[in-house]
Amino acid sequence: MTTPYLAFPVQVGAGGALRTAETGDHVDQLVLQTLFTEPGERVNLPEFGCGVQRLVFAANSDLLRATARFLITQSLERWLGDVIDVESVDVSSPEGEDEQVEIEIAYVIRQAQVRRVLSVPA
Repeated sequence: MTTPYLAFPVQVGAGGALRTAETGDHVDQLVLQTLFTEPGERVNLPEFGCGVQRLVFAANSDLLRATARFLITQSLERWLGDVIDVESVDVSSPEGEDEQVEIEIAYVIRQAQVRRVLSVPA
């Protein structure tokens, strides 16, 4: 039996109970929280986050993709290193759509030894 975790963002489900998430979905939510939290945003944990949103208006280039890969990999290893093993971080743009960047993160949940791939359009 898997332990349900409180879903993020917090939502009220049917019957007024708080919604929960299974382990895989919970870890995906932790990864997304790390990606989209800016350092300084959390009062009691000011260093938490990735800072990838600072790159939103940067020119789409090999340098941008390398910088994003580095920021994401370092942040996930720092903040979730006891929960996941990051296998790869891929930052790419769809063919002909240089204004869009897609992030794909492959990782293994340490406790369950389950491999997951999370795709994030940014």
